[in-house]
Amino acid sequence: MASERLTFPKAWSTVSAHSSAGGESERFTGQRMERIMAIVVAVGAAALGLQAFFAALDGIRFASLAHIVLLVTVLLVLVAMIVACLVGRWVRVLSGTFAIVYLLALALWPLVVEPDGRSAGPQPWIFFLVNIAAVAAILAFPMPLQIFVVLLLPFLYGLVRVAQGEFTQGFWIATAFDVSFTLILGVVLLAMGWMFRSVAAGVDDARGEAVATYAAAAADAAAEEERVDLAALMHDSVLAALIAAERADSERERELAVAMAREALTRLANTEEHAAREGSDALIAWEQIIVELRRMLSEFGADAVVEVRGDSPRIPERVARAVVLAARQACHNAMEHARGRGLHVLAEGHASGGFTITVSDSGPGFDPEDIPADRLGLRASVVARMAAVAGAAHIFSDDAGTVVTLTWRRG
Repeated sequence: MASERLTFPKAWSTVSAHSSAGGESERFTGQRMERIMAIVVAVGAAALGLQAFFAALDGIRFASLAHIVLLVTVLLVLVAMIVACLVGRWVRVLSGTFAIVYLLALALWPLVVEPDGRSAGPQPWIFFLVNIAAVAAILAFPMPLQIFVVLLLPFLYGLVRVAQGEFTQGFWIATAFDVSFTLILGVVLLAMGWMFRSVAAGVDDARGEAVATYAAAAADAAAEEERVDLAALMHDSVLAALIAAERADSERERELAVAMAREALTRLANTEEHAAREGSDALIAWEQIIVELRRMLSEFGADAVVEVRGDSPRIPERVARAVVLAARQACHNAMEHARGRGLHVLAEGHASGGFTITVSDSGPGFDPEDIPADRLGLRASVVARMAAVAGAAHIFSDDAGTVVTLTWRRG
């Protein structure tokens, strides 16, 4: 069963190892947002592209060969970008290509289109694609380059437009309106893109942190459950073998006792690595023990609190682990046999560096002497565990309830 419980945290650790928070496979919301933005851009680009195409048809018979080549090139790259946005492939590459091609088309416009200084007539087909080039830059480029392109496009278009009109007054007025409109719309689009991406990044970061926290908690909980089960198994195996050896009267019983002892020793030999994890002599804060005790009561669903008194000594890690597990067993017994009635945990730190933890309940009580020798809950998980770290466990029980006192004094 322990190995089954470890399957879940191992799976989480595999996810974390191959796609840490912030990695591409973790950026689910960001990827979804980019996909939505690409589809919206494709729809808008298709609509404005059709407007540009029909506007170009009106004067195509008067256009030069260079103008037609420029028109075909821009529209072909635009169509490629729209297809890429719809299918979700090569979006950044083709969007960036269109933004660059459009900038080049604007720069070449005065060379391929004849000047017209008479009046500012209908907008040329290239005007309808200004904001498409802006959103293409938003899809393809990093933020500093996005800002540069979005601000550059309207002014470059305005310069090209008034140059085509040979800087006459009519072109200045009409072009100023076009530039203002295009600039405002471009800034709005830029702000919306930044906002949507920021929100998506925040969601992904929060999700990544939650996954990492949950994975660590699940792994710790599973490791602790495995360690407790393993410790209980070792105590059961060893003490059961000793009890069987003590009670063996016949040759057959002695053979069974030897077999049990051999199996217990084999298991102990195979668990050196687990035993090494019992903790070190490094000192930890008293408050960490209190936190663990409170977490334990919360896990049990107990209607009880941990009362803290006295000083705040620093405790060796191995001692802290032993006392928390011993207290866990005592609380488990109180929940099981006393139904948690009157359960109370008192943690008292001593100035000398030791401590006393008392677990009491108001259940029916029991006589510790009447506990069968093969019942190892109190003996192995409480008394023996405290003795292993040079501590002591005292159990008092009568009709008024049970009190388990765990003490440890610095030597």
